[in-house]
Amino acid sequence: MLKKQKKTTTMLKNDKTRHTGMRARQEKPAGLTRKQEFKTFLSQAETYLQARPTYPSEWYSMLAARTTHHSLAWDVGTGNGQAALGVAEHYEQVIATDVSEAQLSFGMPHPRVRYVYTPQSMSEDEMVALMGGENRVDLITVATAVHWFNLPKFYKLAKRLLRKPGGILAVWAYNDIIVNPEFNTVSKRLWEGSMQFWHSDAKHVIDGVGLGQEGKPMQLEIRKELLFEGYLKFLKSSSPVNLAKEQGVDLLSEEVVKELESSWGRA
Repeated sequence: MLKKQKKTTTMLKNDKTRHTGMRARQEKPAGLTRKQEFKTFLSQAETYLQARPTYPSEWYSMLAARTTHHSLAWDVGTGNGQAALGVAEHYEQVIATDVSEAQLSFGMPHPRVRYVYTPQSMSEDEMVALMGGENRVDLITVATAVHWFNLPKFYKLAKRLLRKPGGILAVWAYNDIIVNPEFNTVSKRLWEGSMQFWHSDAKHVIDGVGLGQEGKPMQLEIRKELLFEGYLKFLKSSSPVNLAKEQGVDLLSEEVVKELESSWGRA
């Protein structure tokens, strides 16, 4: 009985996007610095591995069908390699990079995936050398990580690395969880309350950017069966929840958790 087990089918709305421009910046909450935000994110490495949902194989097949060659892919901000493994099913080699050694320590092995630690101090030329030179990468993927990037710097590097013609840059993120009307209302209230703890560039994930066109992201529904405990772990892995906690704000108070749980298994 799914209801008794607090288990239900969730639907993650996943905005698939190729970034084509910059978004306006928002002010950060008082007391937050980008360095503090990023440090909090890096501390969640093991929780990310346990709590974050994977992406459907159909998405990787669609991306692979759009590139003219399948020799080399670069998964940027790979974390534990969730996206890298999916990409590796279609490309001869995937170089999966991250600025966090902690995240990479949980990297899932695959014969065609090479995990590489790339500290923020690495120069653009060093990154190009890592990929074997310019105009060599068939697919660049960024899965729920673009909000941490220095976008002008990243775009410049991507332009040098992508194969021309035929190379593709794909950026995506999940930004909503749908269970049932009652739960969705509670979840939305929690989401809105967390907005002040998102850093400015998270707007790229929240608003979405379309495939070559602003404001019209390609959407994909990811259906998952989850225990409520799994969903709660997912929430606890999010940067806004942890940043709020560091500032003395408990977004997941006992009252909020009970309200979420009570509506979780209802049809």
